[in-house]
Amino acid sequence: MSFYASLGYLVFGSRLRRLSEYFLMEVNKVYEQSGIAFDASWFPVFYILSRQQNIPLIDIAEQLEVSHSAVSQLITGLKKKGLVKTAPCPDDGRRQLVMLSKKGEELLQQVQPVWAAITEAMKELTDEHKQSRLLLEAVSQVESAVQETPLSVRILASMKN
Repeated sequence: MSFYASLGYLVFGSRLRRLSEYFLMEVNKVYEQSGIAFDASWFPVFYILSRQQNIPLIDIAEQLEVSHSAVSQLITGLKKKGLVKTAPCPDDGRRQLVMLSKKGEELLQQVQPVWAAITEAMKELTDEHKQSRLLLEAVSQVESAVQETPLSVRILASMKN
């Protein structure tokens, strides 16, 4: 049994992070080998912008459930690469609207077939093992449970028992 598997829930987060990093690394290999200058970490923002242009930065942060500053940093990096543009919101000049640039739109066209292939490959991967099919549902259930009662609260309560 591997070190990580032997520790069970003590390293649950570490195992999820390792698996996430592995997936991102493998997907980045695909982009690189396909000659596409795209980083997998950009996916959530690009996906949102593929569905809705001129979206307030704060709305992106809310949809991704991450901090405004984290999204702002990512958008700043994408602006430097010429992939997105921002403009003041007409209703509230303090808010920034985010949209893909022409270069970003062209990149989006290149990455969308990769996204379809990722979905197909992941379906194939999870179909190989019956329990793997339950993975997304199980992750969603854990996410919901920790939103209701944070893990830290659960741990502290367990320590009092």
